[in-house]
Amino acid sequence: MPDVIYQAQAPLEFIPPAFNPLLLRVVHLLLPSWINWQTAITQIEADNVEALVDVYRQFQEDKIRFMLAFRHPKTDDPLCLGYLLSQLVPKVARSQGTALEFPIHAHFIYDRGIPLWAGAHVGWIMSHLGGTPIQRGKADWTGLRSARELFANGKFPMAAAPEGATNGLSENISPLEPGIAQLGFWCAEDLHKAGRDQQVLIVPVGIKYSYVDAPWDAIANLLSELEAASGLPVNPSEHASVESLYPRLLTLAEHLLSLMEQFYTRFYHLKLPDAKTVVGEIEDRNEVLAVRLQALLNAALQISEQYFDLQSKGTLSDRCRRVEQAGWNYIFREDFKDVKGVSAVEKALGDRVAEEANARMWHMRLVESFVAVSGNYIRENPTVERFAETTLILWQMIAKIKGDKAVWRPQLGKQKVKITVGEPISVSQHYPAYRENRLGARQAVAEVTNDLQHALEGLI
Repeated sequence: MPDVIYQAQAPLEFIPPAFNPLLLRVVHLLLPSWINWQTAITQIEADNVEALVDVYRQFQEDKIRFMLAFRHPKTDDPLCLGYLLSQLVPKVARSQGTALEFPIHAHFIYDRGIPLWAGAHVGWIMSHLGGTPIQRGKADWTGLRSARELFANGKFPMAAAPEGATNGLSENISPLEPGIAQLGFWCAEDLHKAGRDQQVLIVPVGIKYSYVDAPWDAIANLLSELEAASGLPVNPSEHASVESLYPRLLTLAEHLLSLMEQFYTRFYHLKLPDAKTVVGEIEDRNEVLAVRLQALLNAALQISEQYFDLQSKGTLSDRCRRVEQAGWNYIFREDFKDVKGVSAVEKALGDRVAEEANARMWHMRLVESFVAVSGNYIRENPTVERFAETTLILWQMIAKIKGDKAVWRPQLGKQKVKITVGEPISVSQHYPAYRENRLGARQAVAEVTNDLQHALEGLI
């Protein structure tokens, strides 16, 4: 994030959606070239696009409202989704003789924090493409009202990532947040109150990345860089493969865990399971890693939670979101709305608090990278993709420890993308149960969220 985050500031302002059709036309025109220029992606293909063509046709005939709920393993996902809507959907619609109104687009929900690290211009672009922001760690009623309004009355369908954030793993889905299902029921409720008979659907969309050519040599070189940065002897493999590199990856992971365990026990006085004891109780090397990793992630989050006076409850993702919001509350201050009314001493003290809050959030950012890491991801299916994803997560960890400013991960090789459109999930079907009482509403939201989780897992 930019240095400005270290200073106390006025509260984060809501960025209202302000769709600009001319900007969208330019984006659609330049998108294929941008993907080729700025990413490692060389090919994007999709399955079951016919289902998406059909729901767009129904949407444009005012028969349904729907949301695209897409997998979110990488920051390239929105580009892939944009390519699907602007290039592949029109192509399939033309081939089957389905008349659709253009442009094919979707309003979308994005994290309000993105413009903080990507730049204010990114917030402007997303706003003018019809996006609406949300602050993930709190009940952001302004953001929720905007998303709710767009879902029920927007010019286009909605799109959102139900995982809430990228996890870096194409074949491992993080637990879904219930907000997507809740927005679906709010849409159904708004339509019912307005006397409209449209059905409300959620359309799951899988996104999976694979390498055109297995980049074992590039992975081996990156491992060597990480070993050197971590103080390990560099042992280059003559014939890079999963068999030769996996022991090196395990050794690197174990070494990094030991360094971080020493860091937190020595300087933050936290008690962590003794590595030798864990090894004595569990024979499997991967299982030992998993146990130690979970203990370390929990301890690192507690550092942030204790500072912000937060309870350690819920999943790691839930806890990360609460820490993030607490940090933002210390940095983006309600009492700093009128900067002219703040004295120099108050401003200096505010900057001190903001700097400390950002430092405490650092521990959360470290945890954030590992919320979906199980310890068995490669062993379950030792593909080059899984190996590369795990190595890149370790790269990200080391980059955060070193304080590197780089935003983008290294590109290990050219990639192709497979997008799979799932069968729509009917929110309207569950709406009668949702309307009964609070218990029925909670159960309905949980059931739709569970259905969506299974649908996305089935698309891998």
